[in-house]
Amino acid sequence: MNVKLTIEYDGTGYHGWQIQPHGPSIQSVLEQAISTFVGVPTRIVGSGRTDAGVHALGQVANFFTEKAFDRHRILRGLNALTPADITIKEVELVAESFDARRDGRSRIYEYRILNRSTPSPFYLNRAWHVHESLDMAAMREAILCLLGEHDFTSFRAAGCEAAHPMRKVYRTSLEQRGELLVYTIEATAFLRHMVRNIVGTLVEVGKGLRTVRSFKELLDERDRTKAGPTAPPQGLFLVEVKY
Repeated sequence: MNVKLTIEYDGTGYHGWQIQPHGPSIQSVLEQAISTFVGVPTRIVGSGRTDAGVHALGQVANFFTEKAFDRHRILRGLNALTPADITIKEVELVAESFDARRDGRSRIYEYRILNRSTPSPFYLNRAWHVHESLDMAAMREAILCLLGEHDFTSFRAAGCEAAHPMRKVYRTSLEQRGELLVYTIEATAFLRHMVRNIVGTLVEVGKGLRTVRSFKELLDERDRTKAGPTAPPQGLFLVEVKY
């Protein structure tokens, strides 16, 4: 059986998705739970990595098991074996050929900014607190240049293992949700820290420290040192993986 999992997690207490030599990861906790449930050591394939402190509303992974289980039993069993900050939202039995990473056609991320004068304990690990007033109109104008296929070298972190920096962006938007500003981006795939680097630079536009034109020119400059800082991880959420 090839089992597909849709997973929700709070990444605050983890060293990211991928197994790390020091400290817990989402992958290691899930593999331990699955191995206990099926009775043999089992590896999982995730749709992609999330960094330490990054959250997920719709991470996807799959694993193989020789035992036949009802999907509802898998759902109940795995949720009983995982900590409260990791939840299996959905279990599907899929074709043997399905691969959570290779078959993904696009990923949707959200980045949440708490834009008010004071921080909030309720968003402590859920948003980036920016106390300065931000110019949303300028920020919305700036992100339009990201649509389509581009070289995202200027927003690529050092140590990125991607074969090339070309990525196609299908959707990019900025909206107000109560006290939060929510930046949404959907693309074929993402470079290391790409969303956080975009947001860090975009906030500079919102503060008036960078012009809309200079933001747009970053795509052609292909130089990470010309872009802004990396936004902190706690505001980033993997929302959905499309297949």
